[in-house]
Order: sequence, then C-alpha cells, then structure tokens
Amino acid sequence: MKIQESAENYLETILILSRRKSVVRAIDIANELGFSKPSVSVAMKNLRLKGCISVDRDGAISLLEPGRAIAEKIYERHTLISGWLTAMGVSPKTAAEDACRIEHVISSETFDALKRHASMMVAAVQDA
Repeated sequence: MKIQESAENYLETILILSRRKSVVRAIDIANELGFSKPSVSVAMKNLRLKGCISVDRDGAISLLEPGRAIAEKIYERHTLISGWLTAMGVSPKTAAEDACRIEHVISSETFDALKRHASMMVAAVQDA
C-alpha cells in the first residue's frame, strides 16, 4: 500500500505512543507531533478509511495490520538511520531530524544494503 509521508508519520507516531501508553487517542498524537486536534482528526479519518487504523467508541486508536506494517517499516528505518548517523558523529538531535526525512524516501534496496552493512559492522566489532 502506497501512502503519503504524512500518513507514514502518523502511523509511526501511533506505534511509538502505543509502546508508551496503554491507550492512544487523537489528542496524544496532536500533542506528540505539535499539530491541532482537528488536523489529527482528519488524518485519523483518512487512515481509518484506508484500513490502517481502527478507532473505538471511546476514541482509542489501534493499528490494524496494514498500518502496523507501515509503521514498523518506518520506525525500523528511523531507528537504524538515526543510530548510524549518530555513530558517525552526527549529534543525536540532527541525526533524528535527518532520519525523519530520509526514512520516507530511501528505497527498499538501499535500506536493505544499509541494514546488511550495519549488521556486518556490529559483527566485526563483536569479533574484535
């Protein structure tokens, strides 16, 4: 499923918040991202219509399998890229900001190559 960068950010944020909180609501997403609640509500409606999330009667937001797959892919990219940049000497703040941009445009081929390279580097350090 191809979705816009903003939708990927929302899904990633829902994933992150769900790891910190037992219930995620639109207000939590708005606070986390610094967006207005109406903007988040529109985005949640669009994600619900695409089958990425469900929203119960109490406003609790849950990732459905398609949304979870996208969120986990983006989060994995963010984590690996920001860690890689930090290891190269980039400040954690800049690394996180840059990773937020890179994670949406990097091809699967390039990301897979970065993952393989990172794994080889970790193995080399462990063997040393």
